[in-house]
Amino acid sequence: MTMATRTGAQSPAPPASDSHDVIRVHGARENNLKNVDVEIPKRQLTVFTGVSGSGKSSLVFDTIAAESQRLINETYSAFVQGFMPTLARPDVDVLEGLTAAIIVDQQRMGADPRSTVGTATDANALLRILFSRLGQPHIGPPIAFSFNVPTRTASGALNVDKGKGERVVVRNAVYHGGMCAHCEGRGTVSDIDLTQLYDNSKSLAEGAFTIPGWKSESFWTVQVYAESGFLDPHKPIRDFTEQEMRDFLYREPTKVKVNGVNLTYEGLIPKIHKSFLSKDREAMQPHIREFVDRAVTFTTCPECDGTRLNEAARSSKIKGISIADACAMQISDLAEWVRGLEEPSVAPLLAKLQHLLDSFVEIGLGYLALERPSGTLSGGEAQRTKMIRHLGSPLTDVTYVFDEPTAGLHPHDVQRMNDLLLRLRDKGNTVLVVEHEPETIAVADHIVDLGPGAGTAGGTICFEGTVEGLRASGTLTGRHLDDRATLKQTVRTPTGKLEIRGATTHNLRSVDVDIPLGVLVVVTGVAGSGKSSLVHGSIPKDAGVVSIDQTPIRGSRRSNPATYTGLLDPIRKAFAKANGVKPALFSANSEGACPTCNGAGVVYTDLGMMAGVSTTCEDCEGKRFEASVLEHKLAGRNIAEVLAMPVTEAVEFFGSGEARTPAAHAILERLVDVGLGYLTIGQPLTTLSGGERQRLKLATHMAEKGGVYVLDEPTTGLHLADVEQLLGLLDRLVDSGKSVIVVEHNQAVMAHADWIIDLGPGAGHDGGRIVFEGTPADLVAARSTLTGRHLAAYVGA
Repeated sequence: MTMATRTGAQSPAPPASDSHDVIRVHGARENNLKNVDVEIPKRQLTVFTGVSGSGKSSLVFDTIAAESQRLINETYSAFVQGFMPTLARPDVDVLEGLTAAIIVDQQRMGADPRSTVGTATDANALLRILFSRLGQPHIGPPIAFSFNVPTRTASGALNVDKGKGERVVVRNAVYHGGMCAHCEGRGTVSDIDLTQLYDNSKSLAEGAFTIPGWKSESFWTVQVYAESGFLDPHKPIRDFTEQEMRDFLYREPTKVKVNGVNLTYEGLIPKIHKSFLSKDREAMQPHIREFVDRAVTFTTCPECDGTRLNEAARSSKIKGISIADACAMQISDLAEWVRGLEEPSVAPLLAKLQHLLDSFVEIGLGYLALERPSGTLSGGEAQRTKMIRHLGSPLTDVTYVFDEPTAGLHPHDVQRMNDLLLRLRDKGNTVLVVEHEPETIAVADHIVDLGPGAGTAGGTICFEGTVEGLRASGTLTGRHLDDRATLKQTVRTPTGKLEIRGATTHNLRSVDVDIPLGVLVVVTGVAGSGKSSLVHGSIPKDAGVVSIDQTPIRGSRRSNPATYTGLLDPIRKAFAKANGVKPALFSANSEGACPTCNGAGVVYTDLGMMAGVSTTCEDCEGKRFEASVLEHKLAGRNIAEVLAMPVTEAVEFFGSGEARTPAAHAILERLVDVGLGYLTIGQPLTTLSGGERQRLKLATHMAEKGGVYVLDEPTTGLHLADVEQLLGLLDRLVDSGKSVIVVEHNQAVMAHADWIIDLGPGAGHDGGRIVFEGTPADLVAARSTLTGRHLAAYVGA
């Protein structure tokens, strides 16, 4: 009894495992981080805040998540690691308490034409099994319903010696696939408009080609055709004989001798396919991209009617529905159809498919169809699609890392996303979120605020604690957390109108609308209501529109703001003129590059399966240029010193005095206008945040000639304080005589509009209609739509 009492009185010591309840970061220096020390509580929802470029992604993605992935990769054998991407160890002194990290970012899903929402989420795989079991007539195994697998036939004889000399012969074998043979499972067929390639009234010698870069004196292109011997270079193309036309357009690669040089001649169409169509459209220069868009037309495949599947796969049905019909359905409708299937033999399969489809609806993507190409999803849609596989995951005690999960969400859907984040946390996971949305910041258990500024002015921890503590902290985020824009007292008067009649793109239902010109127009509505279909798919192409969409800008470590915006060209010419030398000397990608590092500034050492090591080039000391180039000066500065300037300093440098360069000054002023004055003009694009890239893209497009600017969610990646600056920029554009149309969910932008066009009332086939047109004040007063009710609550009306 005494022993029992004594034992009960002593509380057992907590197990040592309970002490590992934080992720500890010490001395983080990735990108602009300045020896950051932070402890992040596990099994809680932690939100990272701060202005765009303050170091949030550098800490969360490039330090914590990157090291977790690197350590997991190291557990594989050396042989397997050889096939995996090599990840360098982040620049950090100590990282402790890491768990396996699952990254759900906003990277667009692969733009491969064969990739769809169904293939990216395994929904198609489940449907293929379902139709192979229940479909009538039965046509074969699941692979017979795959549009990525062609039907193959084989014939031959197989000898089998069973000891009695028996001979078994298999004459024909058919391997069933579901691919449409005509379009090879793409759903569309491409055709080249020959009138965009050449002027058939001219001869080759007269410069018939209208292809960018194909000049009459070009040895590798035009001269090959003119001197090949297959064609008469002095005869107009329209007078070619049938054989000449066949050789001109379709001839197989053939060796020819031109001016004593051995070259390969091939027909124009295969050459155009190799030179232009095999390359990534987004990576092309703008004038090349425009040519490709003009020259190539895509039409729905006439054989499969765009379903990608052959006739056999389309013929097998369940309750009158084929797999093509199922993939074309809106996912919310497909979920109801699957719910009506009662077949005990495939009950587990139906349960899994039902859960997957219900997850789409729950996460706000019920308006999509499984046949939707994954490359057409917005960044927010792609991120939510990736989230689906994690909603029902049995994993626990892992770290989920999200990059602005509310991007592209209407205020009505933000609460639903918050609930999903909290549900992941409640399963015992650590949830790290980079976010600017006040509603998401408000549900956080813990907040880490970085700043105080962006770029070199950021990279430090300004605040750690609760939401209440953040509000009282006095940091930039804390001061702006409760900001609420007010409705305009007066709105601008339109100077004209842009008429759209009978718009039926995607889910639009014969929409007629007049978009006012000369004012700031905001197009609103829930995700999937038809906003982008109206703005990008229905505005007449001859309206002088400059369209700035959400596609991310691409760039290698050699690309920087100077190369991307075209700023480097006038700078190089100014240096060349001042020193009497060639402009090519002042390009780190051309003649002036340091020969040791080839203009990279660093030397990369490949260590096989281990992470490669980069060291600053000893010859140029990271300046990227050879020493002789750096002796040439402009107003006392060499090219390396100019590229190291912040934008604000460069504006002054090129604005007056000996270095005055109007072309460079105009580009730099646009960078300041979009709030990127702190960037150095030679900073690699790979170090820029998502919000910085979005604004860099905006600054570049501002130079294009056009009277109507169309912006698709320009506040993506922007801090609450940055939104104010964006509104100022939009006002300046309108006041300068431009018309600005913005597709946006941000309520501060809505409140600032002169005119609102609200689509809805729902998403997919429940949307596609104009539910409101008028001023923000009228929308708030009416409260007749979801947007109106949320905007009224936002402005406190």
